[in-house]
Amino acid sequence: MTPLGEFLRSRRALVTPEQVGISSFGARRVPGLRREELAQLAGVSLTYYTRLEQGQAEHASASVIDALARALELDEDERTHLHALAVSRPRRPRPARALHADPRTCRLLDAMADVPALVMGPRTEVLAWNALGHALLAGHVAFDAPRRPASRPNLTRMLFLDPHTRELHRDWAVEARRSVASLRFIATGFQDDRELAELIGELTLKSPEFASLWGKHPVQRCTSGVKHLHHPLVGDLELDFAVLHLPDTSGQRLLTHTAAPGSQAGLALLRRG
Repeated sequence: MTPLGEFLRSRRALVTPEQVGISSFGARRVPGLRREELAQLAGVSLTYYTRLEQGQAEHASASVIDALARALELDEDERTHLHALAVSRPRRPRPARALHADPRTCRLLDAMADVPALVMGPRTEVLAWNALGHALLAGHVAFDAPRRPASRPNLTRMLFLDPHTRELHRDWAVEARRSVASLRFIATGFQDDRELAELIGELTLKSPEFASLWGKHPVQRCTSGVKHLHHPLVGDLELDFAVLHLPDTSGQRLLTHTAAPGSQAGLALLRRG
């Protein structure tokens, strides 16, 4: 089954007949909508929808995708994701290409001395960080680790496999779901990236929690939010984060953290080292 079919089936399972005004009688073999029910709601034939879900139909029109999105009651991020999947075509994975943060971006990081910040690639690998970003998120990792492509820190891998990172997050389950949902959203545009595929495969094998979340297909364009941390040196922190997409085609993003009311003292203490 294609990523498009997997996503459609996962969302179909989440919508109950009662939720969309369909009368349901007798035992049901599926927890959500049947294929024929979704096809009827979207105004497409059962044959066409079945082929679409099974990956046997190509070039679904935008109007059909919109109709399916409405029938499935998708939010904006899920709708965007569905459209991206509908136009993407499976391609042979490309050899991994190591990315590097632009020197100008690195200078910007250094100038943001009071703001924990880092640059990450589409695989959530850390390409660069400033001193405060390193101290906040990965003080147990060598500061120059992002300069070595073969052993760069990876935020998603650390979240699921590194005990220190896991202990850093007071709401680990919330952060884990957000991380997987963001990776799902970003990965749609990098389906031919071999290193990203290898990361997902590694985490699926090594972390049952990641495998369970990934199988549920959460999707979210994570551009801002709040992180609740318990730092080993300065205690509890509540930080607002923002993700800024850099103006290139490599998928690099700038991640910044600012102190919410009540956390300024802890962050200032961390900054003084």
